[in-house]
Amino acid sequence: MHKPLLNALLGISLSFATLCAAQADTLLRLYTSQPNADAQATVDAFQRAHPDIRVEWVRDGTSQLLTRLRAEREAGAPAPDVLLISDALSMQGLAAEGWLERYDAPGKERFDPAFYDPEGRYYGTKLITTGIAYHQRAERRPQRWRDLAEPELAGLLSMPSPLYSGAAMIHLESLLAAPGLGWDYYAQLREHGAQAQGGNGGVLTAVASGAKPYGMLVDFMALRERAKGAPIEFVFPAEGVSYVTEPVAITRDAKAPEAARRFVDFLLSEAGQELVRAQGYVPAMSGMPTPEGFPPRESIRYLEFDPVEALGRLDADKARFADLFAGY
Repeated sequence: MHKPLLNALLGISLSFATLCAAQADTLLRLYTSQPNADAQATVDAFQRAHPDIRVEWVRDGTSQLLTRLRAEREAGAPAPDVLLISDALSMQGLAAEGWLERYDAPGKERFDPAFYDPEGRYYGTKLITTGIAYHQRAERRPQRWRDLAEPELAGLLSMPSPLYSGAAMIHLESLLAAPGLGWDYYAQLREHGAQAQGGNGGVLTAVASGAKPYGMLVDFMALRERAKGAPIEFVFPAEGVSYVTEPVAITRDAKAPEAARRFVDFLLSEAGQELVRAQGYVPAMSGMPTPEGFPPRESIRYLEFDPVEALGRLDADKARFADLFAGY
């Protein structure tokens, strides 16, 4: 073969090989508040579906991740490409500050519009509800939120604090907007000595041990522990349950936007939603079965929650709650 032509072909081949190598090692940076085991399983499943994308991930609580994001932006550090954090209220705050990129995700028609941002800045991936947990030896079997405010339960109720937990904050906002509940309901809980401290883990410990036989608790914690033999029961109250959706979003400054879009697509796909169910959570996608131990999806009533409205009154509601439960 003519030497100049051979050199040209070799150059093209090397350029193509270099391009393929680069494409095969696209780096996607993920910040997530998922538990470590869930985060690893999610990343592993995505990388099996997309072997050309390598994922580096950081795991921390949602509030800690938000603090880190702001500190890194002030320092000029690169932003993560994708966020997968606990709740829509936190995502709505980031969206309002202009942190998130709009993306019209394919397949979103299989999700209730209440579970994603209408402007496409974040999408819910699962439904983690807060209901009523009680010890199996407890004298009463509460079935409604109102039951927890009865005088007979005075001093026996534990609940997570919305000043600490994102799920508890959304729970507060959902009950404040629910007919027949609101601040009067929380005032009754306070009058009867309800304790609001820390996160859901503390509530689980208190209820399972019988120290506080009644609690407001996220579903998967109670149902997982019951499956392991813990003496705990869980109720999806008749008035409805609050929920967090663990939304996913692409950051405005993403360095790998196409890989980020593929990550969102995977989480919202049937395969991604089946992974959610296998991990023991209710998938956000309509028509998917619930995990073992959960009631049928159609039997669960969800309380209305508007993250835009809630964000506007967030600081005032936190202050009022802190004042109401001061010393508890």
